[in-house]
Formats: sequence, C-alpha cells, structure tokens
Amino acid sequence: MDRRDALAKMFSAKGVRVNTNRGEAYYDKLRKIMEKRLSELREAPAATKVDIHKVLEAEGLSRRDFMKWASAITAMLMLPGSFTPLVAEAAELMNRVPIIWIELQDCAGNSEAILRSDSPTIDELILETIDLEFNETLMAAAGHQAEAHLDEAMETFKGKYLCVVEGSIPVGPGKEWCTIGAKGETFEEHLLRVAGDSAAVVAVGTCATFGGVPAAAPNPTGAVGVQDIVKGKPIINIPACPANPANITGTILHFVLTGQIPELDHLNRPKFAFGYRIHDNCERRAHFDAGEFVEEWGDEGAQNNWCLYKMGCKGPMTFNNCSVVRYNSGTNWPIGAGHGCIGCSEPQFWDKYATERPMADSHIKAPTGGVEKTVDQFGLGLLTAAGVGIAIHAAASAVAGKKDEE
Repeated sequence: MDRRDALAKMFSAKGVRVNTNRGEAYYDKLRKIMEKRLSELREAPAATKVDIHKVLEAEGLSRRDFMKWASAITAMLMLPGSFTPLVAEAAELMNRVPIIWIELQDCAGNSEAILRSDSPTIDELILETIDLEFNETLMAAAGHQAEAHLDEAMETFKGKYLCVVEGSIPVGPGKEWCTIGAKGETFEEHLLRVAGDSAAVVAVGTCATFGGVPAAAPNPTGAVGVQDIVKGKPIINIPACPANPANITGTILHFVLTGQIPELDHLNRPKFAFGYRIHDNCERRAHFDAGEFVEEWGDEGAQNNWCLYKMGCKGPMTFNNCSVVRYNSGTNWPIGAGHGCIGCSEPQFWDKYATERPMADSHIKAPTGGVEKTVDQFGLGLLTAAGVGIAIHAAASAVAGKKDEE
C-alpha cells in the first residue's frame, strides 16, 4: 500500500515548478526594461512597410480581436494582465527586429505549417510582418544572388538579428551529402557562419533542437541539434514536429519586449511554453485518474474519449503546451483527435517515444541501465522521464482499485 500511495503522490505533482508570480518589485523593474526597449525600437527605422493592423483587417480581424490575442499571449508569457498594452505594442514593432531564417536537414514542416494555413491565426499573421531578411524557402533569389543578400543582411544587422534555424545538422561521415549555397558550404559551416554574428539563435522544430527524425537510428548522417554545434551564443529551443506558431511568436515577442531570451528549462526550452507536462492539462486526465483506458482502437473507451496511455500516449513524460494552445486555429491537437502523444518535443523522441505501446511494453533501455518489461519492475526512486512512463500504469491501477496482472 505504501508503494501505491507513493506512486499516486508522484503523479499528482506538477511536472516542473514554474514561478508565475515574482512580486511587485520584479515586475516594476521588468516594465521599465520593456518600456525602454520599445522606445528604442520605435525610433529605429521599420525594415518593412507591412502594418499588422492592415494585415489583420484584410483577414477580417478587428482591433478587438488583436487585443484579445495580446491578452492571451501576455498570460502565455506568464506576465501580469497590466502588461497587455506592452505586448500589443511589441507585436506592432515586430518589423524592427531583423530575422535570418536558415533551413538545414529538414522537411520545411515548420515553415509549411505557418504558410499553408487556410485560416491563419493572429500568431501566424504576425509572423508574416517580421523583418525576414533571409529565408531560402520564401525568397526569389538563388545561388550567388541569395548568398550576396545573406552576407549583406549579416553585415548590416551584425549583432542585432535573430538567427532562426530549422532542421538538424549532419556532422558524421555523411555530412558531405548536405551542402548549401553556390559555395557548397556544409550545413555545419553555414550554421556557424550565420549564427556567429547573431544576437541569439532560435532553433525551431525538433530536428533543429535535438536532431529529430534525421537523428533517429541508425542516424546515417550523424545529425545533431543546434546546441551541439553553436557555442557562446544564447540558444532558445522550440521543439515539436512542427513547432506551434504561438510558441515561435511568443519567443520572438519576448525578445522584442526585452532584448533578452526568455527563461529557459534545462533543455533550453522557454518555460512559458514547456514548463508543464502535457499530462497535467490533458482533457482526458480525468479518465486516467479513474483508471479508464482505451484498450484497442475502436473499443468502448475509444468511443468515449478515455485515456490513451495504454495505446502508447507519452503525455506523462512530454513537456509542451499543446493541450492548451492546440493547432489548426486552436481547434484541436493529437490527443483530442484520438491519437496519443508521441513525445515529439523531447530528445530522441522517434526512437524512444513514437510507438503505439506504453513505455512498460516498449523494451526501451532506461537512462539508469534497466529495461522496462512490466510496470512493477522499476523502483520508486527512478524519476527520469522513462521511469515516469513505467510507473504511471501502476498509479492508474491504484486509483481505479485494480491490480495489473501482467
């Protein structure tokens, strides 16, 4: 009984402690930093003539819609509601911060997720107004012309631009398969050159953050994430496959507001977006607590939206705000659509998590050296993400008053 009580207690706790109330003195100081930063940006010339309000008007969105969005983003950034006007102004000044967006070993899924929306959200529309100085997918120039423009942008905005990276970097024996530009730079050389003069580097998508699918076994190109290559620069990781536009916009907005990177977790992910487990805010959490699980696709549990853990959902060991922000204009997300989370915002997700089996049945080598075979084989002391997955089934059984016979 002590074991079950301990397991139940373990899974009633939040995944990460995020301080959302830092006190009046902290916010007064932060407000002054933001006001000074925005004042400087107002004086800076606008790199583009795009006006966010005209863009929103063209899409049938009003000033009221914009302010409602600004209020939601303020909350997402874990700022008091009184900061909403500053967030709104920062969105209007997005075209004052130059961005150089490079694509490496990727499918362009993060760019496509933004570009292909048939009814774009305000997050996506605001990303259209940024000062995008370079992006191979969108620009008309190619070859030497494209490289000349990149060199000019890097020199003009030296030390001021954000380097956004999409895609992993091959560094193994197969790295020569991946070159870019008329000069035939390797992806690694290209990244180091562009990141070198940036103010900060934003890795977008799981390929850029942790290597993603290209780094899956047997990883023929030796693919790695940006943080494995770039040193001495602030790096912000925005994983997921694809990354949610709201998290990209929020990160850039934070930089516009403060000139600094947001508070990060141990994997360099913004805490405002990756501070809690998906499991903590899942719409099916009540069924987990009640021990009600989908046992096979199409069964009674599936028809009644029961918990998907037994079908391989990795929400209990995945940190992201998908369950809150969602995709497709905020209408849905994988678990809401009936498929378990595959943990795409976590390192090595393709090899470790992307299976339709619970961790207990996946025979995955755990960080401590053990191999999970049943939910009761691991000790309570295992608090790693893999260990969390194993213990959950036992916790759910305890809540439901059942005993796992496997």
